[in-house]
Amino acid sequence: MAVRVDLNVSLDGFATTTDQTPENPFGDDWPRLVAAYAATRTFRSRVLGDDSGAGTTGVDEKYAHAYFEGIGAEIMGAGMFGLHQFPDDPQWRGWWGDEPPFEVPVFVLTHTARDSIEFANGTVFHFVAGSPEEVLPRALDAANGGDVRIGGGIDVVRQFLGAGLVDRVHLAVNPLVLGRGERIWDGLRGIENGYDVESEVAESGVTHLTFRRG
Repeated sequence: MAVRVDLNVSLDGFATTTDQTPENPFGDDWPRLVAAYAATRTFRSRVLGDDSGAGTTGVDEKYAHAYFEGIGAEIMGAGMFGLHQFPDDPQWRGWWGDEPPFEVPVFVLTHTARDSIEFANGTVFHFVAGSPEEVLPRALDAANGGDVRIGGGIDVVRQFLGAGLVDRVHLAVNPLVLGRGERIWDGLRGIENGYDVESEVAESGVTHLTFRRG
């Protein structure tokens, strides 16, 4: 049982983009940031529902597969679920349609009281308030021996890292410079001292950095 983080980041450490417009809601930077991950066989199957076997099968695929492997529960912020965009819609069920790719209990950090939402594939969204130290035990209990992933957004990830609650951090560092957005390491100077670090370069040029608590 471990607490994990998996993120795509730019060379300058940004994990979010800021070039979105009403006409282009994802912006041009986001597809570039996640291109290698989105091209993998696992992403196409788990997120897009494409069971044709299409997709890359190299180093990026290895990490994409590991992203889902062994997860028993997830924690995310209200923004990642989409509550900020749909705060007054009690019928809003998240971004992922009727088959969210999590397939485990998901704890959404929010001060907005909402009933839990359950999907047929095992995904259950619970809406909870509390600090990382208060919410994590609930997620660990729900994970039933599996790992807990801190999914995002970046502020939520930094809170758990700052509290010393994360056992493993995997960053897919993409060879592009964004220059703006939210940076993963802001406010976390020296945090690498508590981890052993490994790196592996994929065929796409993405460098996979893994920080494991020593």
